[in-house]
Amino acid sequence: MRDPASADLKVVTASAENEADVLVHDAHSASLTTAFALSRLADPDTLHHTPIGVFRSAEWPVYDTLTAEQMEAAVAERGPGDLAALLCSSGSWTVSV
Repeated sequence: MRDPASADLKVVTASAENEADVLVHDAHSASLTTAFALSRLADPDTLHHTPIGVFRSAEWPVYDTLTAEQMEAAVAERGPGDLAALLCSSGSWTVSV
């Protein structure tokens, strides 16, 4: 349950008196707060009250897919481009040492 004074999670034995206060975790929640709090909750001596399992389950686009979509959109908007023309354009410069 969440401690009303500190907002930290604490382990309690469920009873009729505290049933309404017992936290039910949703791994698919948009908020990371409860998942992070659960990951910090541990009993280092015995591990009896250490949560184990999926704390966060979210679907996000893969970086490669986003990059490919961005490149496809750029080609659709501006054409495939020409590297040789770019290198020979007036926008290039020479670096001398």
